Amino acid sequence: MNKLIQQIEKGKPFFEKISRNIYLGAIRDGFLAAMPAILFSSIFILIASIPDVLGIKLPEDFSNWLWKIYNYSMGVVALLVSATTARCLAESVNRKMPGNKKINAVSVMLASIVSFLMLSADEIKDGLATGYMGTKGILAAFVAAFITVNVYKFCVLRDITIKMPKEVPGTISQTFRDIFPFSFAVFAAVIIDTIIRHFFGTSFAEAVITLLQPLFTAADGYLGIAIIWGAMALFWFVGVHGPSIVEPAIAAIIYANVETNLQLFKAGEHASNVLTVGLGNFVGTMGGTGATLVVPYLFLLFAKSKQLKAVGKASFIPVSFAVNEPLLFATPIILNPYFFIPFLLAPIANVWIFKFFVDVLQMNSFMYVLPWATPAPIGLILGTGVSLLAVVLVFVLIAVDAIIYFPFIKAYDASLLEEEAENAAIEELESITPVKAAEKVVEAKPAVKVTTDKPINVLVLCAGAGTSAMLANALTEGAAATGANITASAGAYGSHYEIMKNFDMIVLAPQVNSFYEDIKKDTDALGIKLAATKGAEYIKLTRDPEGAVAFVMSYFA
Repeated sequence: MNKLIQQIEKGKPFFEKISRNIYLGAIRDGFLAAMPAILFSSIFILIASIPDVLGIKLPEDFSNWLWKIYNYSMGVVALLVSATTARCLAESVNRKMPGNKKINAVSVMLASIVSFLMLSADEIKDGLATGYMGTKGILAAFVAAFITVNVYKFCVLRDITIKMPKEVPGTISQTFRDIFPFSFAVFAAVIIDTIIRHFFGTSFAEAVITLLQPLFTAADGYLGIAIIWGAMALFWFVGVHGPSIVEPAIAAIIYANVETNLQLFKAGEHASNVLTVGLGNFVGTMGGTGATLVVPYLFLLFAKSKQLKAVGKASFIPVSFAVNEPLLFATPIILNPYFFIPFLLAPIANVWIFKFFVDVLQMNSFMYVLPWATPAPIGLILGTGVSLLAVVLVFVLIAVDAIIYFPFIKAYDASLLEEEAENAAIEELESITPVKAAEKVVEAKPAVKVTTDKPINVLVLCAGAGTSAMLANALTEGAAATGANITASAGAYGSHYEIMKNFDMIVLAPQVNSFYEDIKKDTDALGIKLAATKGAEYIKLTRDPEGAVAFVMSYFA
C-alpha cells in the first residue's frame, strides 16, 4: 500500500499543474463570483416549491412573484457567468502580459455578455432574449468568455487599437483603445452563430448541448459518477484540492441538470438526472471530500488513542458543515495508507447508492441548489424536494460510510495506541534521567513577545472560505490576547482579486497553496506579504491563537 501511495504521490506536480490551468481557474472563479445570485435565487425557489410538495397551495400572485425573482436571477445565470468568467480569465492573462500592456477587465465583461447573447439567444420576449440565458447556456457562456479574452489578448499584444492624443483624458482614451478588440470579439461570436444556424438551424448554445449529450449521458451513469467523485478523492488524498480540478470540467452539466430536473418535476414527471451540483455537495462529498461526515463521530465513539479522540472533538462541528480540512490534516488522512481505500471507496459507494434510489426506487434527484455548507442530511432532503425516500437514504449513506471507514479507523487507532504507549514509556524514562532533563531545559524556547505599532490586516484564503475562517478567528483571538494590532478576514481563492489590495498579508490554506506562484505575482506588485501553509502546520495555528499571531509577525520582523 505504501508503495502504491508513493507512486500516486509522484503525480502530484502534474495534478497541481492541472489545478493551476487558467481556463479551469476562470471557470471555477467565475462560478464563485456568480454564486450570490445562485444562492439568492435558491431561497425563493424553495419557498415557491416546497409548499407544493407538502400539499400547501400558495396564493397565485405570491407564487408568480417568487418565480419572477427566480427567473431573473437563476434564469440569467449563464449571462452572469459569461461576464465573471471573462473577467477572471482576463486577470489571469494579465499576469503574464508585458507590464505596459493590460486587458481592460470591464470591457472584456461587456464584450463577453454581448458575445454570449449572440451565441445563445433564441427568441425575444418582453424585450429580453430568452431560452439559454439560464443554466442550459453555461457552456456557451464559457465559449464566449474564452473567445473574448483571447481576442482582446491578440489585439492588446499587437497594439491593434485607436490611439488618441496624449491630451485626451485616460478614461476616454481607454474607451477608444477597446473599440477594436470589443468589435472583433463580438463579430467572432456573430460568425460562429451564423455558421451554426446555417448548418444546424439552431443556436450555438443548443447545438453544443446536443453535440455533448452522449458525453453527459455517459457521465450520468454508474461508471461516470464513480470516476468523477473517485478522482476528486484521489487528488485530495495526495494533497491537491480535487474539486478545483474536477468541478470546472462538469460545472455546466451539474447546474443545467438541476434546472432540467425542476422542469421535469413541475411537469409531473420524474426528476431523473443524477449528475447535479447537489450530488457532489451532499452525497459524493458528504461532510467534505472523501465522504468524511461519519469519521469524527466514529473517532469520538470508538477510538481509544488520545490523538483520534482529540481530532474527533476538534473536527466534528466543522465536518458537519462540510469543512473537513481539520480532519484531513490533523488525523492525518492525507497520504495516510490506512485511509486510502475508504477515502476513495466511500464517495463512490454514496453516489452509486443515490443513483440506485433515483433510477430504481424512483426518488427525485436534486431540483434545487443549496449552499455547499448546508449540513449534508439537510441538503439532501431539501434539495431533492423532501420525501420519505430521501430521509431513508440519509440513514443508509451514514450507515454505509460508517461500515466502510470503521475497520480502517480501528486499525489506525491500534497503531496510534502502540505509539502512544512507547512515547509514554520514553517520557517516563526521561523524567528520571538527569541528563535528559537538563537537555530539555536547554532546548526550551522563550515565549515570543508580540508587539507592533502599525496595523496589520491579514486575509486568509482557502477554497470556499470555510477553512480560512478558522485561522482568521484564531488570529482575531490571538490579537486580543497579545495586544497585537492585527485584524484578520477569511475569503475564498478566486474572489480575492478586488479586495487583496486592502490587506498587508495573505495566508494560503493548505488546499490552495499550489496557487502560491500565481498569487505571488499579484502580492509582489502590491507590496503584500504572502505565506503558504501546510496541513499540520495550518491546523496547529488554528488551535494556537498566540502562535498564529507570532506566525504573522515573523513576516514583518
